[in-house]
Amino acid sequence: MSPAVRLSMGWVGVSIVVRWLLGWVLGLRFPVLPAGSPVDPPTVSVMIPARNEESTLPHLLDGLARQSLRPLEVIVVDDHSTDRTNAIAIKPRSGLPVSVRASPSLPQGWCGKTWALHNGVLASRGELLVFLDADTEPGPEFLERLVAVHQQLGGLVTVQPYHRTEKPYEQLSLLFNLVGLMAVPLGAGCGVAFGPAMATSRVDYERSGGHAAVAGKVVEDWFLAHAYEQVDLPVSAFLGHGQIAYRMYPGGLGDMVVGFNKNFATAAGEVRWSWMLAVVLWLSGLFWAAWCLPASLLGWPLGGDQAVLSNALVYGAYVLQLLVITRLIGRFSWINLLFPVPVLFFLGVFLQAIVNLERGEVRWKGRTFSTR
Repeated sequence: MSPAVRLSMGWVGVSIVVRWLLGWVLGLRFPVLPAGSPVDPPTVSVMIPARNEESTLPHLLDGLARQSLRPLEVIVVDDHSTDRTNAIAIKPRSGLPVSVRASPSLPQGWCGKTWALHNGVLASRGELLVFLDADTEPGPEFLERLVAVHQQLGGLVTVQPYHRTEKPYEQLSLLFNLVGLMAVPLGAGCGVAFGPAMATSRVDYERSGGHAAVAGKVVEDWFLAHAYEQVDLPVSAFLGHGQIAYRMYPGGLGDMVVGFNKNFATAAGEVRWSWMLAVVLWLSGLFWAAWCLPASLLGWPLGGDQAVLSNALVYGAYVLQLLVITRLIGRFSWINLLFPVPVLFFLGVFLQAIVNLERGEVRWKGRTFSTR
């Protein structure tokens, strides 16, 4: 082996180590919703947008019925469902004060979720507004903690639920969950919002313009955060590990592809370039590791070290890293050992998202949304 080749391989090795270390920097800074109890808790109105959610809504409503801090009211806004969503919502649950509101006809310029939540707020009476997606599953202390944190921080407080996976295809979402969190700042005053679980005072909601200010946005949480910041209100984001979970896209692999594609295509332009650069550097190391071990075993073209042992060590280092940094994000187990598979899935959906950006639209739950 010539000195030039050895030098080149040495630089490749250093580059991989640096990118692997960058993964620890990005992946070990995820704050979990802290414990706490509110002082003189405000009255709480919970709003739930629901479009064909008969399979997910029972988990949420059962969870709300077990809360240590009881809400004043729970308003399910039925967004023109064609299944048993309405019947499930009105089923009595341990005295939980649930009402169902039919979302009015969708006006031009609005998305279904933003319109449903806007109308839910108009029908509500509480001092504190809590918005929960229909597929979320809160633990008994969730509302108590959420209200306590809001009392401390004010503005908009949001929580990203723990991703509870059941079927093998759901494990493919590994990188979407991880990259989405790596690419943004988190914690108190970070300026980032997560739509599945949000809390705000009514006063601050009205001051920001609320969902009317983001009426046509598919990824409304990103833009709602901007609306709060524009009126000098803080926006905070935490992980929900141990407090709130959800099972994303239980309807199958096709739903998951379209769902991530929708979010990817519409939110990509909102990520700060400096954070995205760091994530891309880490991802390039992960992609390299995903290729090199199979390439060295099967004799595929490989520009770096051909030795199986060294490539296996790099591969194992990334497996260890993924096992550690995803433990707070979701239930991802065996897929970490086979991470080249979610790498290929991630790249495929990413390419499809680029096509949708060029096309300018994507379909979700029977509706067409603009990605521009």
